[in-house]
Amino acid sequence: MKKNKVIQIGVKSVDTNDLQPNPHNPRILFDRLPLETLKASIKKVGVLVPLTVYLDPKSKYYVILDGQRRWICAKELELKKVPVNQVAEPTLVQNIVTMFQIHKLREDWELMPTALKLELLINTLNEKGDKKLADLTGLNQAVVVRCKKLLSFPKKYQELMLDPDPGMRIKADFFIELFPVAADKIVKSIPGHTKEKFINQMLEKYKEGGIRSVTDFRKVKQYISNARKAGKTDEIIKRFNEFVGIPKLSVEHLEIKSASMSATTRRLLQDIEKLNEHITKMNVEEYYGEEKLWNSLEKLMQVIQLKMLSANRRSKP
Repeated sequence: MKKNKVIQIGVKSVDTNDLQPNPHNPRILFDRLPLETLKASIKKVGVLVPLTVYLDPKSKYYVILDGQRRWICAKELELKKVPVNQVAEPTLVQNIVTMFQIHKLREDWELMPTALKLELLINTLNEKGDKKLADLTGLNQAVVVRCKKLLSFPKKYQELMLDPDPGMRIKADFFIELFPVAADKIVKSIPGHTKEKFINQMLEKYKEGGIRSVTDFRKVKQYISNARKAGKTDEIIKRFNEFVGIPKLSVEHLEIKSASMSATTRRLLQDIEKLNEHITKMNVEEYYGEEKLWNSLEKLMQVIQLKMLSANRRSKP
């Protein structure tokens, strides 16, 4: 990855007006409140950490790789000069990779701008592998996957995540949690269903309170999966159409009790089968002195016998 690293030139002071934003900065949203906090600090002590920049030979401006927030505050405070750490002009790939690696630990970034720059890197390098992209950018592989999910949504929904007003902005988590539901086979097979129509309905439900939290989409997916495994496809489609068509109808409308019970039964059966396998393979002599283990097994036998009696069942010899 050495070829993707920029070369250091040195630290110096330059005119604030001789700098310009980096067009490939994955961070394009700068909320006002955090800026005011930083601005107050700079007003007291100045810009302590030099901005990382390179000189654009065409425009003769210094382009910011790191420190755009500091530069914005310096301009608003009418500071004439700012300290910079100049590096050699990077290639396009070096530019994007450097931006990612400089900022990868900053958790206050919105994810959609990051996804857009990742998309540019994907197209430039023709690289789609999650692990390779993670290694290249320094992003966590899970973050790469989340970015790709956001990129699967049409541009007009991506723009909702880029609204300059934090109060109007739709969080990326909404679309990330929505993704598995939108991609579900049953949902996609519903007559008259389109992805755009469905997204619009979910945004409306989110505003009206039918979706209380973005994690409600996990329940939606769970209820659909339970219904499919229980052979209740027709019923879940009927309920799903009602759910998406009525903005204030809650997620619980999708729960089919018999399907949920079936899912619980499957999980319990899996646990019992695993326990049965462990006990069957157990070498008694190796555990002969483990009193806690034998006491627990005895209690388990008693619980099983009581449950069998309650269900009017008898253990087979």
